[in-house]
Amino acid sequence: MAGSSFGTIFRITTFGESHGKAIGVTVDGCPAGLPLSESLIQPYLDRRAPGQSKFSTPRKEGDAVEILSGVFEGKTTGTPIMMMVHNKNQQSKDYSEIASYYRPGHADYCFDQKYGFRDYRGGGRSSGRETIGRVAAGAIADLLLKSMGITVTAYAKSIGPIICETYDFSQIEQNPLRMPDANAFSKAEDYLVECMEKGDSAGGIIECIIRGVPAGIGDPVFEKLDANLAKAIFSIGAVKGFEIGDGFAVANMLGSENNDAFVIDPQTGSVTKSTNHAGGILGGISDGTPIIFRAAVKPTPSISRPQQTVNRDHEEITVSIKGRHDPIIVPRAVPVVEAMTCLTLVDAILLQKALTADL
Repeated sequence: MAGSSFGTIFRITTFGESHGKAIGVTVDGCPAGLPLSESLIQPYLDRRAPGQSKFSTPRKEGDAVEILSGVFEGKTTGTPIMMMVHNKNQQSKDYSEIASYYRPGHADYCFDQKYGFRDYRGGGRSSGRETIGRVAAGAIADLLLKSMGITVTAYAKSIGPIICETYDFSQIEQNPLRMPDANAFSKAEDYLVECMEKGDSAGGIIECIIRGVPAGIGDPVFEKLDANLAKAIFSIGAVKGFEIGDGFAVANMLGSENNDAFVIDPQTGSVTKSTNHAGGILGGISDGTPIIFRAAVKPTPSISRPQQTVNRDHEEITVSIKGRHDPIIVPRAVPVVEAMTCLTLVDAILLQKALTADL
């Protein structure tokens, strides 16, 4: 299977399946000397772990990470870092029935057409559990970014029709939906309970804000920073839309409204912008202002309500999906969005360092 690697200088390769023995990642290109240990990475994995609330799958996994290489005496050595998490709570029997048919909204049919067979236990490589490797690698990237003064913050901007109206970032980790608006969370909680009672699921929008990226990161034409961020975020299985800055809203704006005026920051004396409709990137290159983008996450496709599909004998059938599934993917996708963002930024920054004497 091709397509399991991401990045140019800071390059990762994920491995493993949802119901295999283990899942993990190899990270190549990490600079030597970065303090690193399992205890530094584990909190990142804990944020995406299942079983944290009634709004996530009840599958209980410790997701304890092991560093197998690339670290000596608590610091990276500059050699490939391999990390692994053992799967310990698989219930493959829950999926034996779906071996004969294609689940609506899943990649079952596409895998069958591409490879001639598929790992039907939880989706195999197309399972959300594959993101464990991304989050572990993203933890390393985030630690590197923090050492440069760069922060990445993602959160649920909306759940179904419920949209955040206020933004208190201290609230993000205070509720299971990772919404920065306590009032919106309360409404979203009621909405999701209603969805679950109907055997249905919901989607939402994740917003991400990146602060501290200097101007000049990213390359024009085919390696634009916003294009690479879009690729990174679209590589997350549940994401169906991406926009940066004002996104699709710019289609209804005038040039005089959409253009961001350049001004001098009176406190620093540096160039900045009076507005940020562009979302912090111009011409594919960071402009020094906060980078802001959003990702649309689809509803969980595995629902208990009856759905129409076909089996491998091309017979039309009605199915009701069994097993342990999230009624909404958005909250657990938040740390995955952060991870892919960090990986993209670190790779772009290292590429810039390779081009110039100083950043």
